[in-house]
Amino acid sequence: MSTTGVTETSPAPRKKPGGTRLRLMVLGGIGLAAAAALAFWVHGRITNVFVYDARIAADVVSVSSRVSGWVTELTVLEGDIVEPGRLLVQIDPRESRLRLAELDAQIAALDSEEAQMVAQREMTDRLTRSRSENQRAQLTAANAALAVQQSDLDLAQKEFERATSLLERKVISRQKWENDRTRYQKAVEESRRVEAQLAGARAALLEAEAARREVRVLNKKLDSLRHRRDELIAARERQRLDLQDRTIRSAFAGVVDRTFVKQGEFVAPGQRLLMIHDPGKVWVEANVKETEIRHLRVGAVASVSVDAYPGHEFEGRVTRVGQAATSEFALLPNPNPSGNFTKITQRLPVRILLNDPGVDLRPGMMVEVVIPIE
Repeated sequence: MSTTGVTETSPAPRKKPGGTRLRLMVLGGIGLAAAAALAFWVHGRITNVFVYDARIAADVVSVSSRVSGWVTELTVLEGDIVEPGRLLVQIDPRESRLRLAELDAQIAALDSEEAQMVAQREMTDRLTRSRSENQRAQLTAANAALAVQQSDLDLAQKEFERATSLLERKVISRQKWENDRTRYQKAVEESRRVEAQLAGARAALLEAEAARREVRVLNKKLDSLRHRRDELIAARERQRLDLQDRTIRSAFAGVVDRTFVKQGEFVAPGQRLLMIHDPGKVWVEANVKETEIRHLRVGAVASVSVDAYPGHEFEGRVTRVGQAATSEFALLPNPNPSGNFTKITQRLPVRILLNDPGVDLRPGMMVEVVIPIE
């Protein structure tokens, strides 16, 4: 056995030219695919407007109470589907019904009082009218009698004055003068009596006219009663509305989103009871960057993907483009009092109406929107 200082090694295997070429081809293909994907992504970003944080929106109606009272019935739960006119909440109506019955009784009492006063006015009117007409006729007769008596008095006075003149000249006898004087005195007395009758007729007419004023007083009372009745009718209508408002029904077909009260609770006017939305009237609310808003117009076609329905693509159209940035309506606007300013891209709201989605879309669901740039 011999020993040497040299160690024998086997030769290294040679690499096959075909394997290197295959790896290069694979890497080149991957690079081409990546370049194609990058080009496709860049093209999409250039030719489309993307919004990744859009949401499904709807008109969620808050149903509130117009009156105060205890909730005696709550007929719906969250998620219930309701039809128009369905009872939602019933508020205790007992006191309202009693108040309505009380107002009806007061109106009936006023109607009875008005009927009685109308009858009294008609009777007073007939009596006073007849009396007034009679006194007016007597006054006319007294005026005529006074005119006749005044004529007789003038004639008797002239006869007496003539007789006095003739007696002084001793043309007539003293007996004839005394007869003319007596006739004149009687005419004066008769004239006074007729004047007294005329004064009495005038006083009686004034009294009759005063009695006629009672008719006007009754008319004023009737007007006051009618005004009072109108007030009670208005109060009754208001109470009837109060009674109706205690029965709260659905104004449209919808879904109950949330309830805020329980049966037996006391509610106040304006207190929110529940929230409902119409599932047939939903849309997509997207906030688009101000740098991209120039590419949008009303009527543009939009592609919508809903996270709740992966793989399902919805089609819609832009129906409204906002005219003010969402930051303008923030509860705490930033006036930048310190002078430090960081420019942030603002967003404007855009509404997209879906074309017959065919599935149940609920407010608040997250969606992604793609709008091609025209």
